[in-house]
Amino acid sequence: MSAVRQPAVAGQFYPGNRDALSREIHNYTDAVKGAKLRARGCVVPHAGYMYSGHVAGALYARLELPKRYIILCPNHTGWGKPLAILSEGSWRTPLGDAQVDTQLAESLKSGFSLLQEDAEAHVREHALEVQLPFLQLLAPDFRFVPITVGVGQFEVLSALGIVLAKAIAAAEDDIMIIASSDMNHYESDDETRVKDALALEQVLSLNPRGLFDTVHNEHISMCGYGPTVAMLTAALRLGAQHAELIKYATSGDVSGDHDHVVGYAAVAVS
Repeated sequence: MSAVRQPAVAGQFYPGNRDALSREIHNYTDAVKGAKLRARGCVVPHAGYMYSGHVAGALYARLELPKRYIILCPNHTGWGKPLAILSEGSWRTPLGDAQVDTQLAESLKSGFSLLQEDAEAHVREHALEVQLPFLQLLAPDFRFVPITVGVGQFEVLSALGIVLAKAIAAAEDDIMIIASSDMNHYESDDETRVKDALALEQVLSLNPRGLFDTVHNEHISMCGYGPTVAMLTAALRLGAQHAELIKYATSGDVSGDHDHVVGYAAVAVS
């Protein structure tokens, strides 16, 4: 029997009850208006739903959601391999079990030796887990490949993106790359909005190298810049020509604390 990855942050980052979770996601998505977008990739936040769920929901509600995904997230725990992938099993949330796309995972591993099978990096990581309930509700019966990105070298991130693009181009089905990332952390609301605007300018310009350099040169604590660089690299190789900022907010919009905030952005790349 394949392993089931148990939820690490149910009841903390999002409701642990099936009905409550479903209601909350519907609250974030049902009222969203705008034409549907067919995206090759996206950037979506991963904080507790009370802070960033409305930003994530605005994105997922606007996308034409396929049935297959590669989900890239930062490694907040520091556990496990630098580029950790899981190729088998399922991930459990209060909405049920989401299946890992074994065929796609094996294709990625065969194309990039730095991708290593490793459950430790995923066992307590929240940044990927919080995406799954949105997909379970809005794209039932989807499959996904989970990858934690704990490396910071541009050359490695770019190489990862190239491998993702090759695997997607070879597949018969549509596959979307989700880059899970929050934006700048724990500075004032004003400072965070300035820094996030600099980073988002590079994302919206489809400039992975520019994003990498801007994050480092401007000291922007965007935790998922690595996943975003890889996603942008892949999307460009697959023909992406446009990026749209769907929604932006900070934690201060919810908490009222504008002295120490986290920024959240939702971007669709098509």
